[in-house]
Amino acid sequence: MTRSENNGGFYITTPIYYVNDVPHIGHAYTTIACDALARWHRTAGHETRFLTGTDEHGQKIEQAAQKRGMTPIELCDEVVVNIQKLWPLLEVSNDDFIRTTEERHAKVVQYFFKTLLDKGDIYKGDYEGWYCLPCETYFTDAQAGDQRACPDCGRPLTRMSEESYFFRLSNYAGKLIAHYEAHPDAIMPKARYNEVLSFIRGGLQDLSVSRTTLKWGISVPGDDKHVIYVWLDALVNYISALGYPQPGGLWETHWPNARHMVGKDIIRFHAVIWPAILMAMGLNPPVRVFAHGWWTVEGDKMSKSKGNVVDPFEMTELYGADAFRYFLLREVPFGNDGDFSELAMAHRINSDLANDLGNLLNRTLQMIEKYRGGALPADGCLACAKETDRSVALAADAAIERMKAEMDEFALDSALKTLWTLISAGNKYIDETEPWKLGNKGRDDQSEPEGRLDVVLRTLWEILRLAAILLHPFMPETAAEIWAQLGLDRGAFSSGEALLSRWQWGRCPSPVIVKKGPVLFPRIDISKWKEEKARRDAAKRPAAEHPSVVPVAPAEKFGEISIADFKKLEIRVAMIERVETVEKSDKLYKLLVDLGAQKRVIVSGIREQFSADELTGKRILVICNLKPAKLRGITSEGMLLTAEATKGGKAIYALATVDDNVPLGSLVG
Repeated sequence: MTRSENNGGFYITTPIYYVNDVPHIGHAYTTIACDALARWHRTAGHETRFLTGTDEHGQKIEQAAQKRGMTPIELCDEVVVNIQKLWPLLEVSNDDFIRTTEERHAKVVQYFFKTLLDKGDIYKGDYEGWYCLPCETYFTDAQAGDQRACPDCGRPLTRMSEESYFFRLSNYAGKLIAHYEAHPDAIMPKARYNEVLSFIRGGLQDLSVSRTTLKWGISVPGDDKHVIYVWLDALVNYISALGYPQPGGLWETHWPNARHMVGKDIIRFHAVIWPAILMAMGLNPPVRVFAHGWWTVEGDKMSKSKGNVVDPFEMTELYGADAFRYFLLREVPFGNDGDFSELAMAHRINSDLANDLGNLLNRTLQMIEKYRGGALPADGCLACAKETDRSVALAADAAIERMKAEMDEFALDSALKTLWTLISAGNKYIDETEPWKLGNKGRDDQSEPEGRLDVVLRTLWEILRLAAILLHPFMPETAAEIWAQLGLDRGAFSSGEALLSRWQWGRCPSPVIVKKGPVLFPRIDISKWKEEKARRDAAKRPAAEHPSVVPVAPAEKFGEISIADFKKLEIRVAMIERVETVEKSDKLYKLLVDLGAQKRVIVSGIREQFSADELTGKRILVICNLKPAKLRGITSEGMLLTAEATKGGKAIYALATVDDNVPLGSLVG
């Protein structure tokens, strides 16, 4: 069996969401990311399919229903509505929504089970081990550790013993390793790839794939005493939704191009168990499994008890779907953990959406209306063009090519940064060409050719046309509004189908009459916003939970220094290239940092605060002229700049970071 290559099609799936809670930022993030990728590929003319859905079987659902005096299916029917209502609000364009309680799914799960049983890849035996109810997973003594805690979620484990069917996962370790070594992009980002390979090389045990301790699930064919393990049941959704194994089903077209987007906590299910099952069935593994990070909220883990769970319904109502989508996809490198701050989103709306994008559209259309009565000038004469115009066109072509590569790598944040370089280039072009001067010059002013203003206005309009196409996957409603204000057919654009032919510079015919509309993103008054936010937060807390006013001690005052003292510090911009743990230390990392002209090793006690993934690739500030010191036998050649505070009695740290466009080695001060 060989891995099927992409034939130009694109099939993307979210994990199916467990119906045990209302949807939160994690559900929204994964689904919006998949939607952006699906829209991008539709725009490129690829045969695209996008699936999401709900996971509705298992012990947690059974117990939750019992507590509420409901049947499990009644509970599922009630909760699933919340998820189904959210996706249209967030402009999610999924082609299908599957529920694991549907008959079309159950039939395929039983077909998988029976096929593997008949082939000898599933057998019956007895299982005894440590069981995690929330994860619905068994663990060995070694995995449970001395604390007898779940290695995935940290909750206490229960000792259980039962008759079980097993999948011969151990038989597929070698095949999985060979597959991943041949296809290193099959698991992304790289840290997750390394994690999975290390796990497989550590040895795989056969997997219990049935339960006798519950009834809420799909029964094992021919043995009603057993219910099929919820994870085997759930994973099959990705292909049951495509009509497998019926001849001529969607699976024949789309399964060779399957890509899964999941949270990093479930990467092993999708990159170890699921590919092994597919191999056993004679099917190709997914082309890619991408595991994104988790969201915290202003430095804290989300939790109901803290009252800091981000509600996507509320964020969409307050800021609009597109602004929320943009912030989630732009704020953090895709694949890393992220921290959600509503204030940061308000600032991002003001800077990126109101100042950059909104201003470019508003200024351009105002000038076309003022100087040309709203009629887009035809392509200007070659004699009126300048190198500035040509450089903008080349920059647009380069941005498109970079975005293609970045979207292929699922680097959604990088793709948005690239798009914003084009938008910034448009604003800079206005400042350089000063079209208002061209429009207001006297008749005797011969410093510029008569058609120069037409070239400038056409160039600005063209930047916005391309920006709308490239923005469509991320902010579909905003992109369609820009398209309409540019005087183009909004209906044809909104479908997003096959816009690839329009990606090239200068591919729109004349005549066009622009239709300037309302401001895309009104600026947020931050001082008023803070007052309103405080009122909203207070309204959410029960009266008994309102904190008392506690006097806060003033910040510690340090002795004054002169500018000459400050100048003694050599602070430079560096990038963390590699992160290693220091043996026999719980707090220390050994960091290799790139200062542009040189690389240095720095030992830092931030291991308890940051994971290696969070640090790798960050641009930081380093004090370079400290006297080298030895820590645990390692010579440290500098110090990272961090901020330290106390929250809830616990010290928290933040790295001093800089934008990616600041060159390495730049001197600060």
